[in-house]
Amino acid sequence: MNTQYRPTTGPRHDGGQAIATAHAPVFSLIGNTPLIPLRFRTEGVTLLAKCEFLNPSGSIKDRFAQCVMTDAEQRGLLRPDSIILECTSGNTGIALAMVGAARGYGVTILMSESASVERRHLLRQFGAQVILLPKGGTYQAGIDRSREMAARDARYFLTRQFENPLNTQDHEQHTGPEILRQVAGPIDAFVAGYGTGGSLGGCGRAIKARYPQARIVAMEPAEEELHAAECRCCFCIEGVAGKGFVPPLLQNAPLDATVSISAAEALQATRRLHREFGLMVGTSSGANVAAALRIARDLPPDAVIVTLLCDRAERYFSTRLFTESDSSNSKPGTR
Repeated sequence: MNTQYRPTTGPRHDGGQAIATAHAPVFSLIGNTPLIPLRFRTEGVTLLAKCEFLNPSGSIKDRFAQCVMTDAEQRGLLRPDSIILECTSGNTGIALAMVGAARGYGVTILMSESASVERRHLLRQFGAQVILLPKGGTYQAGIDRSREMAARDARYFLTRQFENPLNTQDHEQHTGPEILRQVAGPIDAFVAGYGTGGSLGGCGRAIKARYPQARIVAMEPAEEELHAAECRCCFCIEGVAGKGFVPPLLQNAPLDATVSISAAEALQATRRLHREFGLMVGTSSGANVAAALRIARDLPPDAVIVTLLCDRAERYFSTRLFTESDSSNSKPGTR
């Protein structure tokens, strides 16, 4: 397998450019997501939230899936019998399965048995093969298995989301500039969690280049969540890496601070997004908002703070977000 990656030029996420419509109609739906103000009256804070859950498969990972697929096709790395292969906690796999279905490639996804069952259903609905990794294993073990599979069968194409520089570059060239076009005036802070580090690192670089004073803040699960986890991307806050794990794509990112968020904080903030704003998003979105509200305490009331709403809630129905009782279940929220 050719493991060398290099970015290709050409329009992406444009909604109407020739490269998108030539590849697959669904590509025209990826990117250019809205950025909306969320006013939290109790805290006296307004956050700006980038609605990545509106991408067609329901998450920010659609951007990477389109980017890596387009690049691989342009470089001749994919054949009609190629099979896209990745080890993922879910969202990247779902995005790859969607893009693979649209372009006619097979997709095989390795994921932990502890990932939510809804993610498996979505993957299989797109036609992907799902190989479940046993509970108690590490994420690295899954990555190693995917590499072994690719070494044995030349049909497999590894997208290598944790080390592929296209992951960061695409966010630096597209998602970050979208945010800069949507925000009037300087940005004081950008707050986001990280799994691969692509969106945090890429958007962080783009924002920092325009506004050097902006604080780039990483959200990560609190220490107690890490101890309970079986692998780095299967916490209660699914798809978010844990404390002590710095993915390669994030090692040179311009990070200014880190905020640790507990599962309880993430769940509470997610339910607030559901009940106070009508935004049916997943737990990682709530965790990002909780971290952004924490950062807001140390900034002026009119500070411009941007965060990401990463994915939709339908992939969390069997998780604590929906199965755990909540004291505010029947009470209207107070923003």
